[in-house]
Amino acid sequence: MSDLETEPLKGTRDFYPSVMAERKAMFGVIRRLLESYGYEEYDASPLERSELYERKGNEEIIREQTYSFEDRGGRRITLRPEMTPTLARMVAAKKRELTFPLRWFSIGNRFRYERPQRGRTREFYQTDIDFIGLPEGKADIEILTLAYSVPCAFGATEKDFSIRVNSRALLSKACASVGLTDKEGVSEYWQLLDRKSKMSKEEFEKLQEGKPDPLRAIEEATDPAVKEEKEKVLAMIETLREKGMTNVSFDPEIVRGFDYYTGIVFEIYDENPVNARALFGGGRYDGLVSMFGGDPIPAVGFAFGDVVFRDFLETHDLLPKNVSSIDLYLGTPEEAPLSLVEEFAASLREKGVRVFLNLTEKSLGDQVKEADRRGAPFFIAYGKDEAESTTVKIKTLATHSEEAVEKSAVAAYILG
Repeated sequence: MSDLETEPLKGTRDFYPSVMAERKAMFGVIRRLLESYGYEEYDASPLERSELYERKGNEEIIREQTYSFEDRGGRRITLRPEMTPTLARMVAAKKRELTFPLRWFSIGNRFRYERPQRGRTREFYQTDIDFIGLPEGKADIEILTLAYSVPCAFGATEKDFSIRVNSRALLSKACASVGLTDKEGVSEYWQLLDRKSKMSKEEFEKLQEGKPDPLRAIEEATDPAVKEEKEKVLAMIETLREKGMTNVSFDPEIVRGFDYYTGIVFEIYDENPVNARALFGGGRYDGLVSMFGGDPIPAVGFAFGDVVFRDFLETHDLLPKNVSSIDLYLGTPEEAPLSLVEEFAASLREKGVRVFLNLTEKSLGDQVKEADRRGAPFFIAYGKDEAESTTVKIKTLATHSEEAVEKSAVAAYILG
């Protein structure tokens, strides 16, 4: 019998502690930003009924990319490829008990069976941010402002990314104005438009040869209905620019792949061509909750995956620095009375310090080296002399400097 594989499944990742610390730090920045806007975190099982995605979704994802199976009870189950349908189900289930409008966010794993490549894996962690209960207008502005604020929270500037905005309502009116009115034809055109960036100009023109041209209808805006919708989008973009978001622009080719979008749609792109995919994407989906029955509930939101966003942060040298799950490595000299060391460690933990206590027979020199390898920013050797003293020496490992600090002030010193 051959040995078992040690590598994770293709398209999935193992998160060793150092990588987990980085991921935790990245999500920490995102959580603090969203909570500062009053957004509440929610979650749900990654297992969902398959029909939830088949009713309103992306046909390519449903047909080719979902992990679906029949469970032992004969139910058709899918590992969630996205969170928005789950959110709609949860809102529909409790809509009489919830206080609207809702500002919710979720950070969790998603699954899509697709070819792994830069910025794309089969299991990834996605942040979903949604504003539910207000019609188009102020909620759209807030969601776009939040989308802008996420990269900025890591130190990105407007030269690092751009926001491109369009409207499904505008696209619908443009299709109607050129005689493209049947549902299947409109859906086919939108799918083609969504793939345009992945094909050459000549290939797109060949596929569109002899067919109606909604993009020209948007550009010329001679149809009153098209003109009205276009002016609404441009007015919203102007409002965002007045708020200081000068990297926002109108892009009539942004369509987004999911069928449930009804209003604005937008994507955020890295301005560095090394990351050629959209970082974020979202829009308004006013009809999704009503597929569970009852009246429509207006909603708008966006999402982004951890893989492509980490690529963005790494490209622009914005990844959180010096992340570690340890605040202090507490070293033990040979003569250290362990009970007293444990007592000191416990007093620091009570004040919020994350203490790694050495329990090996290594020399102090080797303990310092280990603390450095583990990413601990501070080191204290705590022996009999320190137990009897009112001060300890704190070594800052980044600079190799030492400072005597009163024991009562150690936690404040380490936690800053």
